[in-house]
Amino acid sequence: MKLLKKICYWIYLVGKHYDQQIQRSKEPEYEALIGTGTYIENDAFIQTFNGDKSKIQIGRNCHIRGHLLVMRLDGNIKIGDYCFIGPQTKIWSSLSINIGNRVLISHNVNIHDNNSHPLDSQERHEDFVYIRNIGLQDKTNIPEKEIIIEDDVWIGFNSTILKGVTIGKGAIIGANTVILKDVPPFSVVVGNPARIIKQTT
Repeated sequence: MKLLKKICYWIYLVGKHYDQQIQRSKEPEYEALIGTGTYIENDAFIQTFNGDKSKIQIGRNCHIRGHLLVMRLDGNIKIGDYCFIGPQTKIWSSLSINIGNRVLISHNVNIHDNNSHPLDSQERHEDFVYIRNIGLQDKTNIPEKEIIIEDDVWIGFNSTILKGVTIGKGAIIGANTVILKDVPPFSVVVGNPARIIKQTT
């Protein structure tokens, strides 16, 4: 009886190992260039305007759980090595979002290099109708400016990073903070409006 149990357990282990190998060989295709050692969780969403993988580049040894979206042909998202993008975080680009190495971005963070919709009410309605019926369109009057997040930045949950800002190396963005202007390197910033409360190293 003991021998039979050992044989059954051995068959179970072999089968489990085989299933894991099959799952690894069937990793889903993503619309991105992904570095070695990077893990994309099942709750992540990665999409480009026209399926061009070069528009989203993710470095080595990252862990991605958020939503990466290139909204227009000129959009571009670049993420360095050893970065974490938390669940429900949305990084949407119609121009350029450049994230350095070793950047930690918590959950429910919004990083947008554009206004998402036109300021003119009629254009905004027409844009909504087009998106609803057809999908994203490339020719829309949407204000946009590049975002740069330098190496070793930590962004707390529920924060918002808006167009045209640079967050300096090693800076910390506190939870629920709204960033509308540049953040100096190694500063700790909190609040809405954001204010610097200390410096780190």
